[in-house]
Amino acid sequence: MNARSRWLMISVGLGILLNPLNSSMIAVAIARLQSVYQLDFTGVSWVIFSFYIASAIAQPVMGRASDLFGRRKIFITGLVVAFIASLLAPLSPNFGWLIVFRIVQSIGTSMMVAVGMAIVRIYITEKQATALSVLSVFLSGAAAIGPFIGGILIHWWDWPAIFFVNIPFVVASFLLAWRTIPKDEKPTSAARSMSFHKWFDLIDGSGILLFTVGLVALLVGLLSAKSSGHVSFWYVIVGLIGLVTLGAFVRHELKATSPFIPLRTFAKYPAMTWVNIQFMLVNVLFYALFFGLPSYLQMVRHVSEFHTGILMLSLGLCSLIASPLAGRWIDKSGPRPALLVSAMLMTLGSVWIVTLNQTSPVISVCLALAAFGISNGLNSVGMQAALFQSSPKEIIGVASGLFNTSRYLGTILSSLLIGIVMGGKFSFEGFRVLGMILAGIALLLVFLSRRSREPGQLEELEFRK
Repeated sequence: MNARSRWLMISVGLGILLNPLNSSMIAVAIARLQSVYQLDFTGVSWVIFSFYIASAIAQPVMGRASDLFGRRKIFITGLVVAFIASLLAPLSPNFGWLIVFRIVQSIGTSMMVAVGMAIVRIYITEKQATALSVLSVFLSGAAAIGPFIGGILIHWWDWPAIFFVNIPFVVASFLLAWRTIPKDEKPTSAARSMSFHKWFDLIDGSGILLFTVGLVALLVGLLSAKSSGHVSFWYVIVGLIGLVTLGAFVRHELKATSPFIPLRTFAKYPAMTWVNIQFMLVNVLFYALFFGLPSYLQMVRHVSEFHTGILMLSLGLCSLIASPLAGRWIDKSGPRPALLVSAMLMTLGSVWIVTLNQTSPVISVCLALAAFGISNGLNSVGMQAALFQSSPKEIIGVASGLFNTSRYLGTILSSLLIGIVMGGKFSFEGFRVLGMILAGIALLLVFLSRRSREPGQLEELEFRK
């Protein structure tokens, strides 16, 4: 790999790490933001919801946009958008504006994630697998150490620092990308002459609007009812609007020629569908702990942001260490044993949460963090291998897109679960109930892992067909 290729890889890596970094740093900022803006726990949780909903929509849309307008343009535009959002978010006059800038930040960082891997695949031809694995380290490493970095920044400089810290990464990535990413080819005449209506149909704008409105309305209805402590007529109406809109979304997607989420693929390939369901549950478990435990430490046990970040580092380090070891194990034995062990570890971690009491040593949470960290390392490789095993080669691109959608849905559901269990205030009793629910989900994953296909079963089934 020549020097130009290395610098190109660094420029892309510095850009794509911003999405996982910003999605994870916020975990230790929830308690501080709740205090600053005088919100209950349900209200402040929208700082998590908004980021993941925007990412789930922006990444596939920007991936399609890059095919028309050029990957370099999308990547550099994403850097500019992320820079503006990171600069203005700390200046937000109220929480509503913070959510707006958080959404803008999510869109900007998603633009880079959507095209970063493609840029490397197109322009780095030597040792491509190594280059892609390095980018994966940028992504997984940023997510793993995000709470630790966030804890240090908030401890020394308060919550605006978790936005300002993006600026040097953005500037460095922009300067390198401007020099190292080759200019895009001129758009085709079809792309230049494409009307807004055609572009709207291409990205399934109607489906995106139905999905967004339905999901947000359902979340508002559910969380508002829980936060207020009583079921209001208006909350019920909003929730019903969400359900009806999501039903309309499903109907639309089944008929659309270029659907935002190709639901027909799920019906056609049941083995792949079960992998996605399993992956969604895995993310519900992992992110419920990822966002719930820092709030427990800060709001219930009164641990500082700094020490919370240090404790959360055990989760990230265990995940990073387990991933390469999981790759070797899965190469030899297939994904099923690794996924089964992962589910058992998550069960252990969830049960351990239930056994904690208000006098338990704070350091004891590291056992649950280590269990979930190792399981996350196993899942990051094992679920991807299970996806490839269950998906026909001719639809692997669609399957990968659905896989990422399942990840985001699991993350959103994890935040919804925390919000419903906790309501307006994060409490010790609520945290114990959360642990019980997570233990139940983990046991379900043990059952699903035991029933998953052995390596080669899919191929044998296809052969018989």
